[in-house]
Amino acid sequence: MMTIIFSFIAGILLGVVFSVFDLPIPAPPNLAGVMGIVGVFLGYALISTVIS
Repeated sequence: MMTIIFSFIAGILLGVVFSVFDLPIPAPPNLAGVMGIVGVFLGYALISTVIS
């Protein structure tokens, strides 16, 4: 659980850095894009669980 919390905090800090330096974020800028990434991860996790 701590890994998830640290990853979330690191993501927020990186988002702040990208915003302060006016850099494009290396992620989709909208919820639909983010949900696409989540879907890819969940599909991978599902198949990995079924196979093993």
